[in-house]
Amino acid sequence: MLKILKIRQPDDWHLHLRDGEILKSILKETIRDFKRAIIMPNLIPPILNSDDVLRYQNEILSALPEGSSFKPLMTIYLTDKSDYKDIVSAYSSDLISAVKLYPAGATTNSQSGVTNLDKIRALLEKLAEAKVPICIHGETTLPSVDIFDREAFFIEKTLEPIRKKIPGLKIILEHITTKQGIDYVLSESEGLAGTITTHHLIINRNDLLANGIKPHYYCLPIAKREEHRLALRQAATSGDKRFFLGTDSAPHIDSLKENSCGCAGIFSATNTMSYLAHVFEEENALHQLEKFTSINGPNFYNKKINEEICTLYKHENPVIFPEKIEIGNKSITLFNPGFHSHWSTQG
Repeated sequence: MLKILKIRQPDDWHLHLRDGEILKSILKETIRDFKRAIIMPNLIPPILNSDDVLRYQNEILSALPEGSSFKPLMTIYLTDKSDYKDIVSAYSSDLISAVKLYPAGATTNSQSGVTNLDKIRALLEKLAEAKVPICIHGETTLPSVDIFDREAFFIEKTLEPIRKKIPGLKIILEHITTKQGIDYVLSESEGLAGTITTHHLIINRNDLLANGIKPHYYCLPIAKREEHRLALRQAATSGDKRFFLGTDSAPHIDSLKENSCGCAGIFSATNTMSYLAHVFEEENALHQLEKFTSINGPNFYNKKINEEICTLYKHENPVIFPEKIEIGNKSITLFNPGFHSHWSTQG
């Protein structure tokens, strides 16, 4: 007998769409299941101001198929010289839904990011006053800190001090990968939330490194020990209002992943809902899936919950996804967790 689960249509609160041909080729993979998505601004060049946002937003909207109701929720990339008046105006007019704070050099195309939070303290104070959500890539870039410790170090040495200096900041700690990150979000009742990716619920660092390096499991923040993965699962499936889905689906052409210095990023837009249903069922928490994918995020961002319904079907046979998305003579490899899910949004 076919098992059916109906939930409000999900949103993705952390998504990379890129631009140009990649955008045109992979956008359909997101809009199949998601109504809205927070769009990351780390293009080359990055999205630094309202004019950049308008241009990029129009590119995304132009790439949508006719009749699509998908809404890209835009962001501005913070730098040491960001203009708070432009940001607050963009937020007040609903042009953007958040700003993105990358520590300079922390991840893909983050070289123009913030070099020191104290340099933008005045800006952060204005953002706190205006209640602008700040999506933070929470990792230090200090070369002396081990790559597996960067998130915990950033929380203790950078994030907590600035939050004490500037009460009222509305922060999303993006793509949490550690128990310390989970515990930090749980330590606050308001003004702090965390996104969790699909792949970090499934893979740990052994999956990345044991028996040969798997370039398509390489992402930043990097996958951690099993104890951290289990903490992420517990948080995601708890229904706690402070945690919600941000896939961090990040397409890279295979030739840029499969080389001596491969890019960080996992492309999961196509099969995220299938594997999330699998994970939540494993944890006996299918009843919490809607909160994680469709309710907690809108509530934190003060957005309306989607009225449309997404139906998930559990099939008798495994659901088979394509290995790659073809883009002309190039390709992007889809996240493959090493097992098949029986869940699909297609009946």
